[in-house]
Amino acid sequence: MCQRSSEMKALVKEGGGGDNRLQHKLLASVFYEASTRTSCSFQAAMHRLGGRVVHVDASPSTGNSSSKKGESLEDTIQCMECYSDVLVLRHPVQGSLARVISRVNKPVLNAGDGIGEHPTQALLDLYTIADELGGLSQIKQQSTSENPLTVVLVGDLKHGRTVHSLAKLLARSGVVNDPSTQLTLVYCSPPLLQMPQDVQDYVAQFGITQTEIPSLADAVAKANILYVTRVQKERFDLEEDYNQVKGMYIVNQELMRMAPSNMIVMHPLPRVDEIAVEVDDDSRAAYFRQMENGMYVRMAILDLVLSSKDK
Repeated sequence: MCQRSSEMKALVKEGGGGDNRLQHKLLASVFYEASTRTSCSFQAAMHRLGGRVVHVDASPSTGNSSSKKGESLEDTIQCMECYSDVLVLRHPVQGSLARVISRVNKPVLNAGDGIGEHPTQALLDLYTIADELGGLSQIKQQSTSENPLTVVLVGDLKHGRTVHSLAKLLARSGVVNDPSTQLTLVYCSPPLLQMPQDVQDYVAQFGITQTEIPSLADAVAKANILYVTRVQKERFDLEEDYNQVKGMYIVNQELMRMAPSNMIVMHPLPRVDEIAVEVDDDSRAAYFRQMENGMYVRMAILDLVLSSKDK
């Protein structure tokens, strides 16, 4: 996937912006939740490869689809399957993808299901980590038991589907499948927002070191990657619970001065106040490069799913 994503990056930057390999292919983009980066990058990826997009704002409250009339998720997806070659689905309920994949014959890509998973985000995050640190082979050479690759996940780890998927992917990925390569995952969050036990149990089966460090300053001391997430107000049942934890972890210039000089800062975005704007000018701030990588990775995914040579 990393190699194919790099090929897509070169295609855009050096190959005239894209090609027509997916000409006459159509993507149905069905979003029950608000999205900027995931939605737009999938659409941009399809257009860059010569395909077309039908986008459906399926939010029951603000959208323009028949979900406002009470149409079920299953019926909506089966409808859009009739018009398209591949579907992208975002839904606020965990397990939504599992509800529909047995009902359709076309590929359905998970663009986020509640607090569950966000697999394409995890893929672009892994690609960004590899790209920023000089490639997977370089990471393997430099990550040892004395000097493990240390990834700090900070913020809302309970509701953050991006960190759920990334932790699992890092645990089973090519970054650490060499016995000589070592990985440490550091969880930094308020007690109310700790990483779910089922995610920790999944990671543990791969022998990955996991530790909880409540202090952000302590957590970044030996970090290679600082992966920041916002506290997701929309996931809280009680606003007082949200107010209790918002703003607890803020990445600013003071923290960056304490962090390793080669530490990379990532964020799936959008941000609220957890990364100060002043950090944007720091060369270690990779979140906008990470966002751009999302298009290349999703181009690679669509190419793998739809190109005849890979069927």
